Amino acid sequence: MTATPPNRRYAALLAFLRSQTAGGLALIIAAAVALVWSNASGADQYFRLLATPLWILPVDGWVNDGLMVLFFLTVGLEIRREMTDGQLSSFRQIAAPGFAALGGMVVPALIFAGFNHADPARLRGWAVPVATDIAFALAALSVLGRRVPIALKLFLTALAIIDDLGAIVVIALFYTARLDLPALLAACMVCAVLYGLNRAGVRSVWAYAVGGVLLWACVLRSGVHPTIAGVALAFVVPMDDTGDRMEAGLGHWVTWMVLPLFGLANAGLRLGGLSPADFGTPVMLGVAVGLVAGKPIGVFGAIWLSVRLGWVRMPAGLTWPRLFGAALLCGIGFTMSLFIGDLGFHGTPIQPEVKLAVFTGSVISAVLGLVWLAFTAPANGTDTPARGDRRRRQGHGRPS
Repeated sequence: MTATPPNRRYAALLAFLRSQTAGGLALIIAAAVALVWSNASGADQYFRLLATPLWILPVDGWVNDGLMVLFFLTVGLEIRREMTDGQLSSFRQIAAPGFAALGGMVVPALIFAGFNHADPARLRGWAVPVATDIAFALAALSVLGRRVPIALKLFLTALAIIDDLGAIVVIALFYTARLDLPALLAACMVCAVLYGLNRAGVRSVWAYAVGGVLLWACVLRSGVHPTIAGVALAFVVPMDDTGDRMEAGLGHWVTWMVLPLFGLANAGLRLGGLSPADFGTPVMLGVAVGLVAGKPIGVFGAIWLSVRLGWVRMPAGLTWPRLFGAALLCGIGFTMSLFIGDLGFHGTPIQPEVKLAVFTGSVISAVLGLVWLAFTAPANGTDTPARGDRRRRQGHGRPS
């Protein structure tokens, strides 16, 4: 495999950051439209449209089980590219965001379980607050412009990529209702054939696209959530010009169609009947507190502890206040949290609670993170490192 030149990798990463920011803004607008539509005079038409059967799936099913495969494919390609020759290609690079991502998944899950342990039906939503919405978080960071250094964006991106990988594993392991073993075997055979094409030197994007459609159909029938097909496809396509062309070709579609349609299909929530009691249910508290408090505690606590123990070095170009600001923004769990909430509670009375909690927790996390960074980040985007940081950068002493 030919290594990607460093300047090309950097350009690709900057393009990814810009696309995620744009996608986050488009997602916010689409979600706002859904909220207005679902509470306007045409609300019934909104919900009927989503439930309208369209061949083998309803409209919202085509969005969540079909189009979102493209989103997971781009996430998988980005994860694989970064693992191959990017930010996640060595233990030294992956360690700090890896520990942070792990802590940011475990603590919110424990908080949700603490509020809902008495009810197995509610406990199914334990994974809702574990994910960070990279598009939404980067869109929020864009508000501060040049006051946010590229190092903070890169760290947050790496953390969110690892976080996405963890969410994908959670979906595959814990949100599979049943297994159709022949269909699952067929999916594995399709993956093996596509990997064989890769090893044989086949570089046609269309060959992998056709194979991907077949893989999606097999995974859909197997009982594993069909979006896993997108991740599986990402790990068998050649990571050279073929993978680059596939990622570039999908980027605009995901940014301007898939994410907005997802927001439009999943952000609808009737607000008219809400009362103060609705904000105190165990599910509401588990998700909202998990996002607003659990995420920053887990993310910041894990990286602080790992640095104190000498397991990792302080990420270059960052300070503790900035890392805490990033940890606060990790509580923005919009896309993946809504997605997991739909998997766990689709069509149940709990689903509106989950949506309300995700909205509330994500907005509070965004506001807290932006306010914190606005007051702690200098206007020129550079910091004077603390004495301990200066000593470490000069090679004196161990991380503390």
